[in-house]
Amino acid sequence: MILLTRVDFRLLHGQVAASWVQGLGADCIFCVGDHVASDQVLRTALKLGKPPHVKLVIKDMAHAIEAINSGVTDRYRMIICVETVRDAKALLDGCPTITALNLGNTRESATTTEVTHQVYLEPDEVAMIRELASRGVRVEARALCADVPVDVVPLLRR
Repeated sequence: MILLTRVDFRLLHGQVAASWVQGLGADCIFCVGDHVASDQVLRTALKLGKPPHVKLVIKDMAHAIEAINSGVTDRYRMIICVETVRDAKALLDGCPTITALNLGNTRESATTTEVTHQVYLEPDEVAMIRELASRGVRVEARALCADVPVDVVPLLRR
């Protein structure tokens, strides 16, 4: 069961390992993306940061979509973490059963717009969020499990 699908450029860190895992009762963290799957140093760091009682799975996008759609992941209480909105869009395009997206932390740059304190979006990411929302995906911003979710769509500048 997918408990949370989260965009966070740091993937697995204190907010996920403590707040979200405990708050949701998760037993699996699924880090998805071609970058994380191919970066051995990042994979090693993620393994060191996971809570001891939680399974960590790391897959590239294609294999993650296949695993989710096959049902093999259904036995876990799972948090999915992706690095970017682009990765989230690809995952949700491939897995139509995922109907909610949490924006936790995205990178700030000279070309991003601040949506919330920790969420900054590029113009193409704004378009992706709008497209997902038009399909019925609930898009929220929330750093910690106990925080009040903020609907992102009304915050997007036209």
